[in-house]
Amino acid sequence: MAKEEIALLWGSRFSKELNEDVNDFNSSLPFDKILYKYDIKGSVAHATMLCHQGIISENEKDEIIGGLSEILAEIESGKLQFDYNFEDIHSFIEANLVKKIGATGKKVHTSRSRNDQVALDIRLYLKDEIKEIQKLILNLIKTLMDFSNNHLETIMPGYTHLQRAQAVTLAHYLGAYIEMFKRDKERLDDTYKRVNVLPLGAGALAGSPYNIKRNLVAEYLGVDSICLNSMDAVSDRDFIIETLSDLAMVMTHLSRISEEIIMWSSFEFKFVELDDSYSTGSSIMPQKKNPDILELIRGKTGRVYGSLTSILTTMKSLPLAYNKDMQEDKEPLFDGIKTVKNCLKILPDVIKTMKVNKEKMLQAAKEGFLNATDVADYLTKKGLPFRDSHNIAGKLVSYCINSKKTLDELSMDEFKKESSLFDDDIYSAIDIKNSVISKKEIGGPNPETVKHVLELNKIWLSDNEI
Repeated sequence: MAKEEIALLWGSRFSKELNEDVNDFNSSLPFDKILYKYDIKGSVAHATMLCHQGIISENEKDEIIGGLSEILAEIESGKLQFDYNFEDIHSFIEANLVKKIGATGKKVHTSRSRNDQVALDIRLYLKDEIKEIQKLILNLIKTLMDFSNNHLETIMPGYTHLQRAQAVTLAHYLGAYIEMFKRDKERLDDTYKRVNVLPLGAGALAGSPYNIKRNLVAEYLGVDSICLNSMDAVSDRDFIIETLSDLAMVMTHLSRISEEIIMWSSFEFKFVELDDSYSTGSSIMPQKKNPDILELIRGKTGRVYGSLTSILTTMKSLPLAYNKDMQEDKEPLFDGIKTVKNCLKILPDVIKTMKVNKEKMLQAAKEGFLNATDVADYLTKKGLPFRDSHNIAGKLVSYCINSKKTLDELSMDEFKKESSLFDDDIYSAIDIKNSVISKKEIGGPNPETVKHVLELNKIWLSDNEI
């Protein structure tokens, strides 16, 4: 479309053309073009309702829908290229509709404003994107579950303060992340309810004087409810903030598990080895095998946090109703969604292909007095108050450090110097495998318990299938 053919939707009020630099600065088409199919979908529903209410004729409705369908096909085939002289996706599509079907195309904007139109487009876009992200989260959960099922008895250290604390299993360790990602999926479920609301019909801010039926549009679009206040409908961006907040939480969890695997793959840990296809090397140090992919996930977390902070800052002092500042909601939203999806797509394959060094994990669990708490629990079960038991266990650890021994290597005489309650069964109680097995209560690392939890999560997966 030639530049001289392009008319601003609001241009009749003005006597001068918009400055070229200002037009570029003002335009959102370079990034809101991603909304093209949602803009068309909303316009089709709107035209259908206008016809139902007798505001436009059946023939006009058919012309509009036919023209919009052609535009959709032409955009997706590449026949129709985006013209960045237009202000936004709405004006681009409307202008091409008018060019295609004539004056009837101008009727599509009856009883709506770009303010409620863009709010609808973003909501429709988010409905699809939330479901897509949830599918990716579920795939990651399934990957973690499958991996865990192969490591129910792979013993490793659990940590607090990044210091070896108590023995757990790899399945139990990864189970913590399964729970995190389950919560992420459920948070998005809750956010989806507030996204799936219809703003169309709010007009610029004061509603519509036409005999429209907003519930009909909601029904056509599969939207559950309508905004009950026209000013809130066009100025609300809570649903974007909430979505980005959920995504920031997803990235927090992706970053944490990435950091775990980065540490485990280091020479100092040697718990896992990343597959060559998900690692990189050094341009100067030929021996290096770097976890760059996981580091990128960890790094991109800050990018999503930035998107959330950006929209929070944009919205913090805006008066009702629409303000042009709100155009700044899209780029951080689009970038945040793209970033999260990319990270969720790649992490499952990193996990599937990594090799676990079971022997190294077990050896690490045997070092560092991870069974010291088991000594205290042993004495407590014999009737000693836990605080006294804890004190005795601490003294034994101190003795072992000075003697360069492990608790398993202490003789019965050395145990009895601290308490007469010790007997031969102490050696079984502090065996690292028995330490893990002894914690049978739901939530603990006992292999059968973890297996049961995985079965519960299998049911959860089935119930949450999308």
